[in-house]
Amino acid sequence: MRISHAARRTAIVLAASVALSSGGTAFAKAAAQPATSKTANWATTVSVTPGGAHAIGNPNAKIKLDEFVSYTCSHCAHFAKDGDGALQLAYVGSGKVQVTVHNFIRDPIDLAAALLTNCGPASKFKQNHMMFMLQQPKWLEKAERATEGQRKRWSTGDLPTRMRSISSALGFYDMMATRGYSRAEADRCLANKGMADKLVNGTKAAIEKYNIPGTPSFVLDGNLLAGTFTWEMLQPQLDARF
Repeated sequence: MRISHAARRTAIVLAASVALSSGGTAFAKAAAQPATSKTANWATTVSVTPGGAHAIGNPNAKIKLDEFVSYTCSHCAHFAKDGDGALQLAYVGSGKVQVTVHNFIRDPIDLAAALLTNCGPASKFKQNHMMFMLQQPKWLEKAERATEGQRKRWSTGDLPTRMRSISSALGFYDMMATRGYSRAEADRCLANKGMADKLVNGTKAAIEKYNIPGTPSFVLDGNLLAGTFTWEMLQPQLDARF
């Protein structure tokens, strides 16, 4: 979803108040490209940056790609479904590209989902992240049907209460259970104000540094790829770097 300059300012204010108040044809084409290593699978290498983003792949990769995504963004879910497999297999896994995934917080639901995808060690992030993206149509439909009373509970009160209310209503606890998380473990992550602040501050920093226009957005070797929000748009720009 693309957002205006005014909407970006609104997103920062909303997100700050939230935190502080308490694969197809493209896959086949990419998979056909040769890997730089016959043994290493860099797609399994995940580390957390000082700002709380997740860097996936070879830290010495020639190409650095920053991906800014929101869990309530339908275009982000489409990218995850259509392009993430190709990106991870042929570009990241081969060691040619390191991708850093940044959570871009737009609303309380985004924050709840991001707190859960960041739950546990860095090695669990990729699978948590893809689960929320691929199951987005199911849980986002529940959010769209939320009553006025539910939405009020999601935006007022202390952080743990708001995040638990969202997670109960949208089925997040059941989703996390399939990943091996107990309700108590999920609740601890939902109550992590330090992580909430880091996620919100990371969103603000991205807007200030790159003037992120919406999600998904991509920064390739330090340069924002204006107008790029699908795998079909991104892949040729990656290939041009080799």
